[in-house]
Amino acid sequence: MAAVSTVSMLDSTMGVDKLTYEIFSVLENKFLFGCDDPKRSPVAGKERVKSVAVFPGNGKVRILSIDAGGSTDGVLAAKSLAHLEAILRRKSGNFSAHIADFFDVAAGSGAGGVLAALLFTRRKDGGGPMFTAEEALKFIVENGRKFSLSSPTGVFRRVFRPSKVFKKAFGCSTLKETAKAVLIPCYDLSTGAPFLFSRADAVEMEGCDFKLAEVCGATVADRAVEMKSVDRKTRISAVGGGVAMNNPTAAAITHVLNNKHEFPLCNGVEDLLVVSLGNGESDSGTGNFMSSPAAFVSIAGDGAADMVDQALSMAFGQASSKSNYIRIQGHGIFGKRHQILDGRKTRSAASDIADEMLRQRNVESILFQGRKVAGITNLQKLEGVAGELIKEQERRKTSVLPPVVLLKHSHSPRTSSSTTLSSISSSS
Repeated sequence: MAAVSTVSMLDSTMGVDKLTYEIFSVLENKFLFGCDDPKRSPVAGKERVKSVAVFPGNGKVRILSIDAGGSTDGVLAAKSLAHLEAILRRKSGNFSAHIADFFDVAAGSGAGGVLAALLFTRRKDGGGPMFTAEEALKFIVENGRKFSLSSPTGVFRRVFRPSKVFKKAFGCSTLKETAKAVLIPCYDLSTGAPFLFSRADAVEMEGCDFKLAEVCGATVADRAVEMKSVDRKTRISAVGGGVAMNNPTAAAITHVLNNKHEFPLCNGVEDLLVVSLGNGESDSGTGNFMSSPAAFVSIAGDGAADMVDQALSMAFGQASSKSNYIRIQGHGIFGKRHQILDGRKTRSAASDIADEMLRQRNVESILFQGRKVAGITNLQKLEGVAGELIKEQERRKTSVLPPVVLLKHSHSPRTSSSTTLSSISSSS
């Protein structure tokens, strides 16, 4: 049986760097140097990644990826999604449409994982998603401080219980009950390796199904959280997803490209439409980055997220000019954040910062050329994203070709189709 969606054992003090290196290696081998060449492909010969017939105009698998908290504690991504959902409703003419209607895969880390769970979990009546994007934004703004187990300052530190917040939102819903493919990471201290909560694994193996309230608690945890799978057979000691993978986009892409059961027609980046949402660069770099372990982790997380973004820009190459890969991120307003926080307007601080970041001109990573400032703002970029998503939605309504996505909805005896970085590496 395949491993339970955990990456190969990493040294606990260098996990982020090694994980980033491994992700970059997979992207480099898979996309840049002949992923269709059986002699060079890192997963050549494996049954789960056999080539399938390629039809012209297959359409694209739509991936949404959301970073961990950043300088806005998740609010930038939440506001981006609220704006995107409003644009999708306006352009499609369907004013009850949800973000989940326009994406096939959602990956989220930290606060981004909470957003993914809020937007892609079905209601108990079997209808649409539990939350609209506007409701998810409200949830993040009102409850963000409660995600940590304790307040950051004060002699008598207030202890929060994030599990209560998430249990109220999700009840007893589990990974199986998400409407689309969902991937949410944490870091498992018991194995010293990142752990990826995956709907695909949950559907196939009972030992991989977890309550969503506990999954959200694990991906935002700032200290160890002990948890068990629904059947009580799998145990992990989890800390936040930002430690494991601050930017989960590469994990989502490798999952899709190596899961032929659910994405049978997806063979390369040309078959993907990826929307990656940042949450603002950390402001830890404005002072002494060694001032605290938390500051060092924030800087390491930013570096890992940027490296993933650069690697993806390289992997997509010219495809990115056709809007296959879109990155929304905020930059350079750290001074204002400190000013706002000094004014003790902490509840609205992240929201104000997110608004300003959305009005910034979009910044793009360019192949071998670092970054450049685009001619349009992040809000305008979201407008273009909506057009691409609607175009794919309309194509599927009229297509006579095989479906792009075939999500499993019942238990299967097969080994997990969810790709792990360790399984890719071991087969290379």
